[in-house]
Amino acid sequence: MANWTEIDRHAKLWIADAGESIRRSFKHSLSIQTKSNPNDLVTNMDKETEKYFISNIRDTYPDHSILGEEGNGDQLNSLDGTVWIIDPIDGTTNFIHQQRNFVISIGIYENGVGRLGYIYDVTHDELYFAEKGKGAYMNEVKLPPLEKVPVHQSLIAVNATWLVKNTYFDQHKLVSLATAVRGTRSYGSAALELAYVASGRIDSYLTMRLSPWDFAAGKIIVEEVGGVVTTLLGEELDMLSVNSVFAGEVNLHSEILDQFLLPTK
Repeated sequence: MANWTEIDRHAKLWIADAGESIRRSFKHSLSIQTKSNPNDLVTNMDKETEKYFISNIRDTYPDHSILGEEGNGDQLNSLDGTVWIIDPIDGTTNFIHQQRNFVISIGIYENGVGRLGYIYDVTHDELYFAEKGKGAYMNEVKLPPLEKVPVHQSLIAVNATWLVKNTYFDQHKLVSLATAVRGTRSYGSAALELAYVASGRIDSYLTMRLSPWDFAAGKIIVEEVGGVVTTLLGEELDMLSVNSVFAGEVNLHSEILDQFLLPTK
């Protein structure tokens, strides 16, 4: 049986060390490459940070599996056993251009169930974390349950590109949602936006296309404050595939889903 207290201690130690290395890198030039397209960037720090986590996990927990963004982990077709889902730098474009609004994101799952989630805002030294059934925290401050908020008073995170150019959902409904809420934001890091939902800095986050390492940690943290994380059709997320993602307080989630996302009957 997994010792979650020990795993949590190691994860936090490794995250702190990796964050310090990333901050030191601000003083040096980066090696920047592209992945799937010219705007899909990866740096030497992405790769080095992922390798750092993988090396420590392999040495300390050799029976655990790893799913990582930069391809240094395992090829998995299930979440059997204990699986670390790692994004070493979520928000790489922000990291390159701004040196802020990027995070380290780690979700630890046991037989498909999220047990520990960590989202570390490196620049601001803010660690959002949760253990299943024990609540969520930002550093040592426990996050309160999410409060009910009506659509017209809500602040949502959504990428403007998805509002005007997507092949997934009714563009007019999405624009209607954007105009119905109090305001919209886009931070350029899915994991950070999920952390902001959990902490109440924003009320909801919607996006068309995320990989598991983008949302694995955030899903655990949001759910621990009473939020819901699904696809944009309200379906359960597939933790091994690309998904649309919709997170928010349960009543707001239901209201947006019914009014703006589900097909009209």
